[in-house]
Amino acid sequence: QWVGKVERIGNLNYPEDARRQSLSGNVVVTVAIRRDGSIDRVEVVQSSGHRILDDAALRIVDLASPYQPLPMNISDSVDILHITRTWQFLPGNVLRYR
Repeated sequence: QWVGKVERIGNLNYPEDARRQSLSGNVVVTVAIRRDGSIDRVEVVQSSGHRILDDAALRIVDLASPYQPLPMNISDSVDILHITRTWQFLPGNVLRYR
């Protein structure tokens, strides 16, 4: 659910400056999510080399929040879940999350 929501929100809010400049690249982002689905913190672990794309990834995480609360089987043992993934800003103005 998390991946689908982030991709959907990201593609709806693809950065206009990146479109105009035909920028593409990969950004590695870590998102820390609390048990209730709120964001604890988010950080760029590896830059795309384009500030516009890095900032867009951070903005998309914020726009897509809050997230679903963590499932009971996870939240019993985890206070904050850290998710590290690669965000692909692709030619053609497509955001893919892997």
